[in-house]
Amino acid sequence: MLIAFVVLYLLASVAIGLFAARRVNNTADYAVAGRSLALPVVIATTFATWFGSETVLGVSARFVSGGLGAVVEDPFGASLCLVFVGLFFAYKLYQRNLITLGDYYRQRYGRSIELLCSIMIILSYLGWVAAQITALGLVFNLLSEGAITIPMGMVLGTSVVLVYTLFGGMWSVALTDFVQMIVIGIGLIAIAWFAADLAGGAGKVIDYAARQGKFHFFPSGGSKEWIFFFASAITMMLGSIPQQDVFQRVMSSESARTAVRGPVIGGTLYFLFALIPMFVVTAAVLVMGDEATALLKDDPQKVLPTLVLKHMPPLLQVAFYGALLSAIMSTASATLLAPSTTFVENILRNMKPGMSDAATLKAMRITVLTVTAVVLAYAIAMQGTSIYELVSGAYQVPLVGAFVPLVFGLYWSRATTQGALASVVLGLGTWLAFVATPALAEAFPQQLAGLIAALVGMVAGSLLPQRLADHKGHVHHFQGSTAG
Repeated sequence: MLIAFVVLYLLASVAIGLFAARRVNNTADYAVAGRSLALPVVIATTFATWFGSETVLGVSARFVSGGLGAVVEDPFGASLCLVFVGLFFAYKLYQRNLITLGDYYRQRYGRSIELLCSIMIILSYLGWVAAQITALGLVFNLLSEGAITIPMGMVLGTSVVLVYTLFGGMWSVALTDFVQMIVIGIGLIAIAWFAADLAGGAGKVIDYAARQGKFHFFPSGGSKEWIFFFASAITMMLGSIPQQDVFQRVMSSESARTAVRGPVIGGTLYFLFALIPMFVVTAAVLVMGDEATALLKDDPQKVLPTLVLKHMPPLLQVAFYGALLSAIMSTASATLLAPSTTFVENILRNMKPGMSDAATLKAMRITVLTVTAVVLAYAIAMQGTSIYELVSGAYQVPLVGAFVPLVFGLYWSRATTQGALASVVLGLGTWLAFVATPALAEAFPQQLAGLIAALVGMVAGSLLPQRLADHKGHVHHFQGSTAG
């Protein structure tokens, strides 16, 4: 029954995606759904994109191992990211009528910053997409009781997502996300209800978590512990803001009001639903006893699926794997589309100016196929890395390289191309220096060092050339930029 459901669900997802693909007539339809998505769909696609394998498997595993303090990046930082996007970025970016975030960097700073930031954004997706592909492999491996190897499961699951993303772009992603959000919500609530009963009631689960210190959120050490805690919090909170998948949902909205409200509501729902896997995995420890202890030592990501497979009736197994597959596929489709559209719009079109809309649309589809093959190979090569680590590490690059130029470009009229270039070079250079020097990274968080350097680069790089020119008697403000 469970295998049959999974097969039917995958086929239904492909059918919905291909149905939506009929609405794709040009590049704008493929990349941003013709800027016509209503608020419920924007909420659903924002929530579903964020709610991926790391939320169900990675976050729950981190929570049961280290408590709330261990999941400050996700869901706390991740949900706040969406809220911040809605409150501070959506309206200003929506007014510009752009296809990609790279288009903004070009308008504000010129082609050099467009290329640099676009490359960083594309590279940052490697870890995130690899996490979803890894989870697909794990799901099929568990469902088949080992008959399907994890690499084979990766190929199978990725192929399904590729089909509807390749043909329908953002239209297919949005409509499948809408359905998948409903499946996620119903499935997780049903699982949590039954898990609480198995453990003797929700109160018992919460009391157990409290006794084990799982609700300790803030660090208990000195200044070093607090600095690293803060750095972890801002990694996804700020590093996820200059990302194409978030931007596509903003630009796909039917109005500026929808663009603002969608991420705020979607981010709030994401945080609330992200708490459910944490609750269920805590219940699993109570229910499974020594078996859960052994799994925690081997692979904490398997605790939740094992509880469902061994201790829940077939109907709830269907609900769980429906929710899990929905979470993974919705995120995977979005994270395959985002870097592909960025590459074509902001890199390929610079190499081949004058491309027609039809040629651009064809190039986007070819790039989706290519990106899928590359990320699948990367995921197989990275097998054994935890899903949570793959995701959280992906956001350090845009945090240190692309975040500061975006914020200062929108909110500081004196930001210049020179400042943006200095910000990217100093931010990324400092981060790489810390990555290459373990002693530095152990003394101070590498992503925070890069962000501070990026801030210094933006301010100094923008103001010093203006000050020098003013001393020479020239009017030299805002060179190479347009006020945001």
